[in-house]
Amino acid sequence: MARDFKSVENYIAAQPEAAQRALERVRNAIRKAVPEAEESISYRIPTYKLQGERLLYFAGWKQYYSLYPATRRLIEAFKSDLAPHQLVKSTIRFSLAEPVPVKLIERIAKFRANEVSERKKG
Repeated sequence: MARDFKSVENYIAAQPEAAQRALERVRNAIRKAVPEAEESISYRIPTYKLQGERLLYFAGWKQYYSLYPATRRLIEAFKSDLAPHQLVKSTIRFSLAEPVPVKLIERIAKFRANEVSERKKG
């Protein structure tokens, strides 16, 4: 049953324990990489916006957690890094059974921040 979460903390706390640890690491990686991003809940999942534009979303599931959106440029730029992970349309799925690739998520967040900034300029 879907819930309306009031905060990212509330969202993470509602997840299974294994997912909580992973999602907290994802959250910290995004916040470290793009500290100026605004954190909120949108579409009932944690959301980050930069300059009013969507930057990243993440969500927890039973066996994986997801990071959105994976643009064509992002997928191409991180092709080899993303090879071990499942890509479904504009979603990157990371297995909860594997360590959280914090450095990769930081790089993805910075890449998305550059995409947003470029779109705002052009």
